[in-house]
Amino acid sequence: MTELQQEEWNEQRLASANAVLLDVRTEDEFNEKHLPGATLMDIRQPQAFMDAANELSKDKVYYIYCRSGARSAQACQLLDQLGVEATFNLKGGILAWTGEVVE
Repeated sequence: MTELQQEEWNEQRLASANAVLLDVRTEDEFNEKHLPGATLMDIRQPQAFMDAANELSKDKVYYIYCRSGARSAQACQLLDQLGVEATFNLKGGILAWTGEVVE
């Protein structure tokens, strides 16, 4: 897992052909606002999260965010343990995000 500030995180994500954007907050948080193109994988639903995580392609690069960065750091660690190629955590989460959101 690599933790990046918003600018670097977003630049790398947009430049990567293998990038997948994951939001690991709750469904209610996701519905309130999320980043365009994000896929929801609620880490607070452990069985559903692990089931979805096991289905992820191991050769993709995952850009992960949550509300403040704590849950997404945990998600990055779990995906790393599953053998995912690379995970990048958004430092400060969506609270620190100043870019486009879907509301």
